[in-house]
Amino acid sequence: MVEKYVREEPMVRGPQFIIRLRSHTVFENTPIKLFCTVEGFPMPVVKWYRDGVIMDLSSGRYLIEAKGGSHSLMIPRCSTDDTAQYTAVAGNSHGQASSQASIIVKRYKDEEESSPYAWLPFTGRHENIHYTKINITFVEKFGPVFATEGESATLSATMTLNPNLANLQPEAQWYRDDTRLFDSKWVKIETGRGITTLTLPNLYKDDEGLYTLRMVTKGGTAEHSAFVSVADGPPPVARAPGAPMDIKIHDANRDYVIVSWKPPNTTTEGPIIGYFVDKCEVGTENWTQCNDHPIKICKYPVSGLFEGHSFYFRVRAVNSSGISKPSRMSDPIAAMDPTELERLHAKKLGGKLDVVSYNDEVEGKPPGPPSGIHVCEIDRTYVVLSWDGPKYFGKVPMWYYIEKAWQRVNTKVPIRSTRYAVFDLAEGKEYKFRVLSANMYGASAPSQPSGLVETLQLKGVPSAPGQVVATRETDTSLLIQWAPPKEPNNLIGYYIDQCVKGTNNWTSANHKPHKSTKFVVSGLTTGETYIFRVQAINELGLSDESQESAPLSVRAALTNPSAPYDIALLNCDGRSMVLNWKKPLHSGGTEIKEYYVDKRRSGTTMWREIHIPPVTERLYKVEGLTEGAVYQFHVYAANLAGLGPASKHSDDFTCKAWTMPEPGPAYDLTFCEVRDSSVVLEWNKPIYTGSGPITGYHVEYAETGSSVWITANETAVSNRFLKEISCVVDEKSGDIILSFESCQLDESSQFIWKKDYKEITHFSKGLTIKTEGSHSKLIFKNPDKEDIGTYSVSVTNTSGVSSSYTISAEELEKMLALSYDIRHPIIPLKSELAYKILERGRMRFWLQAEEISSNVTYKFFANNKELSGADMGHNVSTGIIEFIMDHFTEENEGTFTCQITDGGGKAQSSLVLIGDGRKETSSIPSLSPAGPHFSEFLSLQVGEDCSVTLVCKVANLKKESVFHWYKDDTEIIPDVKPDLGSGVCKLPIKEFSLKTTGVYKATISDDRGKDMSQIDVVQQKMVFNFDFRCAPSSPLGASAEELVIKCTATGIQLQCRMKYYTSEMNITWFHGESRLAHSEKIVIGGTPAMATMEVVEPTDKDKGLYSIVITNSENSHKRTLDLSGDGESPLRIIVNCCHYNRGKVVGGLPDVVTIMEKKTLSLTCTVCGDPKPQVSWLKNGADVEPDDQYVVSIDQGKFASLTIKGVSMEDSGRYAMIVQNKYGGESVDIVVSVSVVYHKLQDLLKAMKMFSSVCHTLWNLMGIK
Repeated sequence: MVEKYVREEPMVRGPQFIIRLRSHTVFENTPIKLFCTVEGFPMPVVKWYRDGVIMDLSSGRYLIEAKGGSHSLMIPRCSTDDTAQYTAVAGNSHGQASSQASIIVKRYKDEEESSPYAWLPFTGRHENIHYTKINITFVEKFGPVFATEGESATLSATMTLNPNLANLQPEAQWYRDDTRLFDSKWVKIETGRGITTLTLPNLYKDDEGLYTLRMVTKGGTAEHSAFVSVADGPPPVARAPGAPMDIKIHDANRDYVIVSWKPPNTTTEGPIIGYFVDKCEVGTENWTQCNDHPIKICKYPVSGLFEGHSFYFRVRAVNSSGISKPSRMSDPIAAMDPTELERLHAKKLGGKLDVVSYNDEVEGKPPGPPSGIHVCEIDRTYVVLSWDGPKYFGKVPMWYYIEKAWQRVNTKVPIRSTRYAVFDLAEGKEYKFRVLSANMYGASAPSQPSGLVETLQLKGVPSAPGQVVATRETDTSLLIQWAPPKEPNNLIGYYIDQCVKGTNNWTSANHKPHKSTKFVVSGLTTGETYIFRVQAINELGLSDESQESAPLSVRAALTNPSAPYDIALLNCDGRSMVLNWKKPLHSGGTEIKEYYVDKRRSGTTMWREIHIPPVTERLYKVEGLTEGAVYQFHVYAANLAGLGPASKHSDDFTCKAWTMPEPGPAYDLTFCEVRDSSVVLEWNKPIYTGSGPITGYHVEYAETGSSVWITANETAVSNRFLKEISCVVDEKSGDIILSFESCQLDESSQFIWKKDYKEITHFSKGLTIKTEGSHSKLIFKNPDKEDIGTYSVSVTNTSGVSSSYTISAEELEKMLALSYDIRHPIIPLKSELAYKILERGRMRFWLQAEEISSNVTYKFFANNKELSGADMGHNVSTGIIEFIMDHFTEENEGTFTCQITDGGGKAQSSLVLIGDGRKETSSIPSLSPAGPHFSEFLSLQVGEDCSVTLVCKVANLKKESVFHWYKDDTEIIPDVKPDLGSGVCKLPIKEFSLKTTGVYKATISDDRGKDMSQIDVVQQKMVFNFDFRCAPSSPLGASAEELVIKCTATGIQLQCRMKYYTSEMNITWFHGESRLAHSEKIVIGGTPAMATMEVVEPTDKDKGLYSIVITNSENSHKRTLDLSGDGESPLRIIVNCCHYNRGKVVGGLPDVVTIMEKKTLSLTCTVCGDPKPQVSWLKNGADVEPDDQYVVSIDQGKFASLTIKGVSMEDSGRYAMIVQNKYGGESVDIVVSVSVVYHKLQDLLKAMKMFSSVCHTLWNLMGIK
């Protein structure tokens, strides 16, 4: 009989752990081994991870072993650094599984060993320990950092140590908001002798905060702090919110965790609709969404986890524009019974070995009841219960049941920990709970019930914070303080927004919630004025904005003033003295309020105050003095910040009555109205007038630092102590610069620049102001004829320091020419390229420049081929550059060129040499220029119709002569070939503008040689000629037609046709008296035939008189169109046409759609417009291409739909529908979220149905009914 063998094929399945990893606690220097067993087909491959990072097994510190499905990890000699969570991840082609365990390594202590002398009485004394004092001085400190998510940041500090002892180096400790930082995936710390560095390799908003470096020694601590700001990175979708932050995991259990986070700031983005929570198992990269619909609060319980598996979590925010980038992922967390580690304990055997075991002793009875049930956390829809377990020593497992209203809550999941969260509770309702313990032998009696527990009710976001006050901190920061909200409602922190006064551009000052009611805003612009507001945050979102703070300029905080100086005696009558002094050079940032005067006898040290209350003027009469005595005085100044230091004491003043006939000195000399050659001086008349009235004054002046005083005449006062405005052209950049230096200045002084006595506030044309110390510059980077005028500068908080300067049209033209020469330098040549015949057929080519440097470079060309050789050189002292050709023959005849470059300057010279046909140079009696050449070089012509043409003439041509055009060394192929028959060659320049400027070159060549002509067409020089010829006074201005109005797809457009138009022409549009500038609302442009101005989305506010003005330096030309009035005005008709006929979406689409996987999604809405609009769909900014899955349709011209068949996770994203016709349109955004659906039940039903069908078939075959 033949045996039949049935070979069973192994079942194809994913990995599964049969024996999971177990946690251990060991002492250092002992071995430890982790075991696990895994099965699956194909056989899974196991990888080992330490704290979520794959382990490096090449060092030999860790040993792994794999035999079949059994795997182990061994650490032969443990150290405290091995304390970590270890994960084994098994994977095959059908999935992954993981198991996790913790190893805790403790230091070994000999506290159990007694001293052999412990019986002796202890009589010793602890002496005071004196540690070595190490002085730490920071040489380089890290400053504030302003970065963006995804970037990296490095903070470093260098220091000196005194004494610097190798065995007593300080410890560098880094903190963020008083939390100690250590080396991790997110933070890298390196410390060496004299330097320490902290690196944040991949910034998130979680990294924002105040970073502090503390250098710790046993003798003291030195520290330094700075703020690190981390702004939101670019969103995946425009106007999407920033990422949430500070992800925390609470109450991790065997099948659930509670995730919390902090909301992002929404300064300019739309309000947040909710959040999505994602999870990822450790060892994989598969992120799955936990919630189907966006949740509105910043806390979410994630259930349905697999026991023993470890997970990462992250959160994304959602608003009407789309979904944010994900937050930084959380630390890995294991879904396991929190009492798992508590049930493990170690027993010492001989003080050296550890054995890990469970408490297993007694069995056969059910456990006792739990006790002490209480609530440790309450939320709106769940509570977290905690209780004390009974004393239990059985070998069989024990678990717990929770009852609510005496019905069991956890009927499917046994609870082994004494802490558990009960979900799905009603908001604001009261509950009681009790707990039962159970094992395989039965359940215990229930515990005593808890007290009444009421779930929380949704109270809403906090109320707005109170008054916001800004105060000065430094010259780049301000201190912001505010009152907390009256209704905090579980307050998390605050967001602070800032805005420059006069704008509405609000930006975030912090990107991570700040807990305190004080915050230092750093990185501000000195002198700029800011406004601040604050919002409070809780789990539900952001509060209303607080009231705005008062505007405050960024300046250094108020300080005490410096000392007064130059105390002078103005009068003395023998019993009193009149004193005067100069005010402090530094006011401390605010006005000097009062002065204090002290006196003493000369030769003594005791100072005495001589007046109460303080003096408010700098003139004071000291009375009660002793005649003939000698006194000294000093003065203090005071402001709001306090009292400044004392001045240097005065000279010795003798209290003796003045009787001289001449008057005393004048005082308080000031000057103002500083001009080119004059200055106005002011002073107070002398206190002591002498024997008669004062009849006049003499004014003297001297140069600073000189002791020679010169008496000024009556007609002019020479100004030698204050510099005037100087006007120069920068020798390097070519910028025109007005420069001014002030001799009087304090911390609060500002330079105010004006044009035609109106303050300069617009800097759109490259006009900049640069101030450094007492110097201020007004810089013209792109000067033109509009800059003609009178410029003045004044210095605030001084004695009228000011000056002015007038830029005339002639001076501007000269400076423009000089600026052009600087920006396009040409090396001047003393002599052009020349030749000389040498002996033995050699030829020397040479030229001489006026000046060259040692860095000069040059090239020689013969018939456009570069020459090289050793016989090439130059002489810096003479400027001669030469090249010697060894053998000159007929083959070398033609055009020779030398190109020179020295720094930014360039020069070129050419020479054409033609012989008489003989080969040897030595036999050529003479050489002369011949061949084709230019009889008239290139010139520029502007026609009456504003056309621009390059023109030249060539001569001595033959049939083979070839002509070429070039622009910036690139050949130009004109539409019309050059007319070599007449010798006149023309190149029209179409649409002359900035783009068409450059260096144009023409060449003519044949076998006899080559000649070249070039011209530099520069817009700055041509604009005067071009504008004047094409201004309104010319045929172009006269041809400017009246304004007409046209309707466009986005609004209305005013058009003015003319002969020629470019964007560089001086054309201005006005609405009434207001000048219009290019913006999103007003679009200014044109074509070569017309100038245009478009009003986007016009309304009734845009009614009025519109005009266009074309100007030059002599006259102007104007055209107007009236769009004011009621009824059927042109504007009203076109506005109505554009508004009512443009493409619009009537309705039908939601903001957010959530759908299960493999379902069919249909997005349908109604559209309208005349003519019928076109509809297009976008997904994440890209066009949706219709196919079998994506079906796009529009029915009857008004029902538009997008149908997605069998949706998957890849179909999640931001969709947009755009409706458009010739009058305009609009768009609608929809956020689609696809969630995963498990079909285990459906699969089981299908299998049962198939099994039933097979059974019926077998029964029929066997005749069983």
